[in-house]
Amino acid sequence: MLLDTSPASRFPLSLTSDDKSLIGKNARRMMMHLSIPIGDDLQQTLSLFEKIEARRGGLDMLGSSDASFRCLVESFPHILSLPLDTHLKPMMELLESIGIPKERMHAIFLLFPPILLCDSKDIERKVLSLKKFVAVDEDFGKIIQKYPWILSTSIQDNYKKIVSLCDMEKVAKASIDKAIRNWPHILGCSTSKLKLMFEQFGVLCVKHKKLGQVIAKSPQLLLRKPEDFLQVVSFLKDLGFDQETVGKILVRCPEIFAMSIEKTLRVKVEFLTSIGVSEDHLPRIIKKYPEFLVSDINKALLPRMEYLMEVGLSKREIVFMVRRFSPLLGYSVNEVLRPKYEFLVNIMEKPVKEVVDYPRYFSYSLEKKIKPRFWVLKGRNVECSLKDMLGKNDEEFATKFMDAGGMLVSSSPSQP
Repeated sequence: MLLDTSPASRFPLSLTSDDKSLIGKNARRMMMHLSIPIGDDLQQTLSLFEKIEARRGGLDMLGSSDASFRCLVESFPHILSLPLDTHLKPMMELLESIGIPKERMHAIFLLFPPILLCDSKDIERKVLSLKKFVAVDEDFGKIIQKYPWILSTSIQDNYKKIVSLCDMEKVAKASIDKAIRNWPHILGCSTSKLKLMFEQFGVLCVKHKKLGQVIAKSPQLLLRKPEDFLQVVSFLKDLGFDQETVGKILVRCPEIFAMSIEKTLRVKVEFLTSIGVSEDHLPRIIKKYPEFLVSDINKALLPRMEYLMEVGLSKREIVFMVRRFSPLLGYSVNEVLRPKYEFLVNIMEKPVKEVVDYPRYFSYSLEKKIKPRFWVLKGRNVECSLKDMLGKNDEEFATKFMDAGGMLVSSSPSQP
């Protein structure tokens, strides 16, 4: 039985406009980050992409069956003679068995058409080979959806080279496997390019275990150009950080180094200065909470400031709190700020102004520390500042307020 040659029968699965857009975007991304010698399967795929890119609409039209079908057949004419029952159905059943939904197979076929010509047993062999070396398990279907080229022999061979390089750099294999699960496009990157980035990290004393942490947390950073990475380093140094501190920021929040300076990093710095933070205080604020530089101003930072102003704090007081404890900017209104504020004013009966002097109050667990210690103090009719109540370790708190050697952790019996 031969397949119908119409586009509708060739790609029977419907795609939303978002799906079509993502297919084109992923095709460009895979091409952009490919820097290894490739075999015929990938070479034919690139030729197909180039044909479509040359047409009106470019690769954004790759997800449209009508627009891409002619180019597909020209590049892979043998797909017209593939038997449905003995070839395509077994292959689709295999893909579904490894975690790829039927509605996503369309995208995989468009992004890596040679898979249509492969025998299902050959695909199964490649899958088993990857599972043997890469700790992917149940994530494998998701990886193929992100990066169908992982089924190419060229990409699989490059994985072994990447693992060898990481072994030389004393990076745990678990770190690189996690990076691949999150950002499999690094599999198309040559080890020579990866080594250049490793060297840049090394200059900042980010090596071995720390390097593994960076790779696992922000694998897309490996695909940056060294000059773009160095621009972010220079940006941070211009703010007042020394090289050692820049390295520490890289380990804690590597996402910063994958961001645009003009569109993201500088905008966040300007936000701080716009609310009244002086340039002298910027290094301390960012050092204590570098995640601020990748936070969304409209969805995260402004709502948190607006809530604090709603409960009675002035902008000047909030800026003072941020200067003293910048992680304050990272706390969710509904999950952290509101419940702790309500306990402060409704149960503890303290004025909200007390958090101005001790903004770290919001960092403590409400259930595990704030409530237990409050009920201990209330049971002894003791009044003290938030800092005295929470800033001591368990032994110090017990010695000062309980005349005992242990910390009482249970809530008051009167509590529901």
